[in-house]
Amino acid sequence: MSSRSWLALGAALLLSSTMAARADEVPAPALDMQGVLLKAMAGTQTPALVAAVLRDGAIAQQAVQGVRRNDGNAPALLDDAWLIGSDAKPMTAALVLRLVDRGLLSLETPLAELLPALAEDMHPQYRRVTLRQLLSHRSGLPDDVQDETFIAAFHADRRPMPAQRLSYISQALKDVPVATPGTTFSYSNTGFLVAAAVAERATGTPYEVLMRREVFGPLGMGSVGYGTTHAGQPIGHTRGRPVDKAEQSIPAMFAPAGNMHMSVSDWSRFCLDQLAGARGQGRLLAAGAYGQMQGAAGGSAGNLGWGVQDSIAGRQGPVLIHAGSDGNWYALVVL
Repeated sequence: MSSRSWLALGAALLLSSTMAARADEVPAPALDMQGVLLKAMAGTQTPALVAAVLRDGAIAQQAVQGVRRNDGNAPALLDDAWLIGSDAKPMTAALVLRLVDRGLLSLETPLAELLPALAEDMHPQYRRVTLRQLLSHRSGLPDDVQDETFIAAFHADRRPMPAQRLSYISQALKDVPVATPGTTFSYSNTGFLVAAAVAERATGTPYEVLMRREVFGPLGMGSVGYGTTHAGQPIGHTRGRPVDKAEQSIPAMFAPAGNMHMSVSDWSRFCLDQLAGARGQGRLLAAGAYGQMQGAAGGSAGNLGWGVQDSIAGRQGPVLIHAGSDGNWYALVVL
């Protein structure tokens, strides 16, 4: 069976290209990828788009159009780094499941045991929240801490990333739940920061190091960086202008919830492993762990890290999907 999936992202401002997944018995003909991107960008202020088609365990096609920043003429290139935003959440979930496979963590252990130093001060309802609920957006935690000044202060914070995250979640775990934990889907960036702090405590290792060791290294993803892209790479745009300062994005410590950049080929390596895992052929996780990530939980919007749908754009699924943005970029993956 020929399996085909789309991976698309762009430094998009007013319009972002959405790509539909396909799975056909007969391989589909090659697309005019450059034409697809040009059409998507027509009439918009989008500075650049990059897209890849994944089929039969490999990148079948990829293309890029546009410039790295719209006040210059340096073209965007396929091997450039692109910010993927919250599309990193499945990667964080994969890290946690690697630690679960190794017996270092359990998806069912409550937060009061996972983070005992914070238990007394956290809202009582969060003490029973599990890792599974954090990674499936069923913790009841709000999306983010509501105090924007508190969040912005992390841009100037020079403490190690684990200390910053611990400071952030210490405050976040005092917030009143937006829903009773375990009862309903409620999207939460904070939940993934808490999960990262749990992984850091269990291993004594910063999340950024864990990701390189447990996810990026095994999959050969050598281009990954944290935070916004650097000079000489595509840059985020807002209101038609390049965003030059990291302070105009989200703080670097938000990486577990989605603040990392990479080449489209490296992003594809992770997604190809997820597709292989759905067929029992993944390299990163134990066979059952892919099912934990990809199986819809209680008919809701997803399970661990992914959104899960029955279909998309008239195509039958199951479909794994995620979108990501820091307000200056837009990224979309559909498998």
